[in-house]
Amino acid sequence: MSAMSVPNDPEAAFLHYLSVEKGVSANTLSAYKSDLRKLLRFAGLQKKDVIALDRLDLIDFVSNLRQSGLGPRSVARALVTVRSFYHYLVWDGHLRRDPSGNLETPRSTRPLPQFLSTEEVERLLESPDVATNSGVRDKAMLEVLYASGLRVSELVSLRLIDVNLDLGFVTAFGKGSKERTVPLGEPATRWVGKYLAVRNRLLGDRNSPLLFVSDNGLKITRQAFWKRLVFFGQCAKVGHVTPHLIRHSFATHLLENSADLRSVQMMLGHSDISTTEIYTHVTNERLREIYRKYHPRA
Repeated sequence: MSAMSVPNDPEAAFLHYLSVEKGVSANTLSAYKSDLRKLLRFAGLQKKDVIALDRLDLIDFVSNLRQSGLGPRSVARALVTVRSFYHYLVWDGHLRRDPSGNLETPRSTRPLPQFLSTEEVERLLESPDVATNSGVRDKAMLEVLYASGLRVSELVSLRLIDVNLDLGFVTAFGKGSKERTVPLGEPATRWVGKYLAVRNRLLGDRNSPLLFVSDNGLKITRQAFWKRLVFFGQCAKVGHVTPHLIRHSFATHLLENSADLRSVQMMLGHSDISTTEIYTHVTNERLREIYRKYHPRA
């Protein structure tokens, strides 16, 4: 890389340009200063002037930021600073070529979903008092939720015509009213059958096309079922339970038992398989955990 004329302090000139000509805020300017200090320290370790760093140097710089424990967003922000800095030096005539071109921006990592163990799920499913009509309903709802991986909005919106107990499947309408069919399994099918036997007692004089109804025969709201689920989680001593936690557990347990990713995607109603792929990271982490715990040379 060749420099046409090297300023005594290119960093100061760049920060002056941002402040005076671009009018960036004080907070933004402070962030640029912090990132430039990281770049200057790196250049010092390379025994190079910051203006003489080339593309391979900058790749090493980004790699060092990652290895230092800096998060993906912070690394991405530092990369924006580096690009802006070298773009300015080219624009202002200090460099002929921009060494920061085509540097890859690190992707932000998504947090891994939490899930319950199969033992915790079993304890949760045993929480409702099935000696009562509402307890039978709650038990059936929990069984369907775990057996199908439905979203809570899909669960409380199920209609009688959406459930086929003879064939053991449920038809759900997800985001964008997309229809999908999900198997229920024997326990969920059996408990829905038991619930249907007492459903009229909850309805009283009312009529409803919905499968699950409240104690006074009305639609069960998402919030009401959410509160019931939290209560059952406390009863089962498995912590704070949400409908999405059950959905995550459904997907994770399927993959742990060798279900293929495309089938899980279809059952969850994900339009993009990349959304489902996060569960493979969960199961891979579980495999590593089991290996570390049980392998003699782990």
